[in-house]
Amino acid sequence: MNVVEIKDLYKSYENGKIKALNGINLTIADGEFVSIIGPSGSGKSTLLNMIGALDVQDSGSINVAGQDLDDSKKLNEFRAKKIGFIFQLHNLIPNISVVDNIEIPMYTQGLSSKDMRLKAFKLLDDVGLKDKAGILPNKLSGGERQRVAIARALANDPSIILADEPTGSLDSKTSSKILRQLIDLHENNNATLIIVTHDMEVAKLADRVIEVLDGEIVSAGDDSLFNSKINI
Repeated sequence: MNVVEIKDLYKSYENGKIKALNGINLTIADGEFVSIIGPSGSGKSTLLNMIGALDVQDSGSINVAGQDLDDSKKLNEFRAKKIGFIFQLHNLIPNISVVDNIEIPMYTQGLSSKDMRLKAFKLLDDVGLKDKAGILPNKLSGGERQRVAIARALANDPSIILADEPTGSLDSKTSSKILRQLIDLHENNNATLIIVTHDMEVAKLADRVIEVLDGEIVSAGDDSLFNSKINI
């Protein structure tokens, strides 16, 4: 069963001057771990944003988890229920505590304040940061902030986890920890995991690698180059 189905997807910016996606066709299976690679400006982050319902296409169709993403009125609800998004620069709210940041996606779930707090502490414990719950994000290291971002991305129990360069600004040791956590989530929860990366060592971890160039997919199959997993 496919969780992502994209047909003839086009996206441009600045009144068509910048063509970000140029006729993308792609399917991703439910529970698959996919990496998206390509040089800067290739369109890989735009593609991830489209899958995550953060933007609307110019033309073509995109269906994610049974939802057609061409109706902007339904995108907020879809994101809240289905998507966990991990941004490269964390996007944590700086003037509220770590635990309050994690609770934000839960407001659409109808949980009580007590249950939200208990769930947030459990998620923090899962990423090894329960003792940091009450502090502000700027008191954390880069790796700790990314771990908080992972906890926040999981707060709505998403079936699809999207990560845009999740280790791009981290040292190798911290990167390995972050990747291990993401892969554990994928394997233990059968979540679909889609990672945008420029790092080929990260790309090799995936079941399948999608290469994007100039807004087009130039490779989307199982290539022997990526079949050898590396240990993290």
